[in-house]
Amino acid sequence: MLSTLSPEGQALVTVIACLAVAYFMLYPALRPRHVSRMALYDLGVTGVMLVINGWLFWGTGTRFSLWLFDTNWVVFTIVIALVIETPLMLWYVRRHGMNWD
Repeated sequence: MLSTLSPEGQALVTVIACLAVAYFMLYPALRPRHVSRMALYDLGVTGVMLVINGWLFWGTGTRFSLWLFDTNWVVFTIVIALVIETPLMLWYVRRHGMNWD
């Protein structure tokens, strides 16, 4: 199934799957819940996204479209993860009454 998607679609599925695991399995298990701790775990989640997309696209020369410009898989993964994760993180922090300290 993944091979029938465009490169952007494949990278997007990777990002969404990693964020789903993080926000619906990993972060709810954190005790105590702190934004700073979530941020540390998020570095690992982002690393996993980059490793998976690197495994798929490193050395292929595949270009990814970000509407206004084309880029490589690293920049695409980071930008798309940031765009998707920002509202997800704000929702999660608000839902669990976490502080920004």
